[in-house]
Amino acid sequence: TTKTQPPKTTTPKPKPEPSKEAPCSTAAKACIKLSTNQSWVMQDGKVTYGPVKITHGRKGYLTPPGSFRVQFKNKNHKSSIFNDAPMPWSVFFNGGIAFHQGSLSQLSHGCIHLSPAAAQKYFGSLAVGDVVEVVR
Repeated sequence: TTKTQPPKTTTPKPKPEPSKEAPCSTAAKACIKLSTNQSWVMQDGKVTYGPVKITHGRKGYLTPPGSFRVQFKNKNHKSSIFNDAPMPWSVFFNGGIAFHQGSLSQLSHGCIHLSPAAAQKYFGSLAVGDVVEVVR
């Protein structure tokens, strides 16, 4: 007589949490959603960090939507436009617009303000040439 093995059961992989999805393309290494004041770090379309709370440009200094590339980084940047204002952990992606450590209660002059921990994470995660997408 031959013994029959019971069928093997496989458990399906859990689906990713929808709340972790970011509204940007798979090309984006960083994603910003202005309407919800959120940002994410991504790799191959998957969220690796975030969402984190941000603030962005105030009236007259709005942060423009679009697709940009990281141009340069400066850990101890001071603003050449706004009275040498400190901009720690700056990652510039659109001219004078950067991710940097800043107030999460006040709007900026166009930059993306991050908490100290998030600013350091973005600085370490993003490289020159990486795509940053800004959506409304």
